[in-house]
Amino acid sequence: MPRTAAQKTAKHPTPPKGRRLAPELRRAQILDAAARMVVEQGYLPLPIEQLGRLAGASKALVYAYFPTQYALFNALLDREFQGLTLAGFDTASRIGDLDQAAQLCAIMYYEHVARSGPLLHILMTDLYMKGHIEPRLRQQRDAVLQRLLALATPALPLSEAEIVAAVEMMTAIPEEAGRLVFNNELDPTTARQICNGLIASSLKALRAPAKVSIPD
Repeated sequence: MPRTAAQKTAKHPTPPKGRRLAPELRRAQILDAAARMVVEQGYLPLPIEQLGRLAGASKALVYAYFPTQYALFNALLDREFQGLTLAGFDTASRIGDLDQAAQLCAIMYYEHVARSGPLLHILMTDLYMKGHIEPRLRQQRDAVLQRLLALATPALPLSEAEIVAAVEMMTAIPEEAGRLVFNNELDPTTARQICNGLIASSLKALRAPAKVSIPD
């Protein structure tokens, strides 16, 4: 069953106000609250008053740490990328075999979304952030894409533009599987199996697109 608002609130209680915290802890507290709100709301920007209440901080304090919401969301993006890197995502993209690299990257991304929800997708695609994502963060994402392109180009009978489109479509597989697990709509084992199977089937179809039959 999907999580109710009460269940989400119980899992993430509102921090007590007025409590002095070290700056790094207070910053992390604001980011945690913002991440939950973005996933639950599903779009940007956020109501800062509500964010302050959830983080146990004043509106002024939120702005003291993050002068703009663009700064806040870039900090969240940075944390998301760091989490994927620590999980081995960057290393997986460097494997010299297309199938292994694609499968490992897909499973790592699935597990990340299953834990955190589709936060990364919202931050990267919401129109509010168009033109405001820090270049170094885009470069970090694009570096993984370029490594996968380098593996796919000699292995697939497709143009670079077609491969980029295929990668973007395949990214939706672990993302949706992870989202369903995050919302308690699918059990993790089944979601992982579906993710693995669809990625493998997609790669097989891309290697021989002429053999793929499309029903009328």
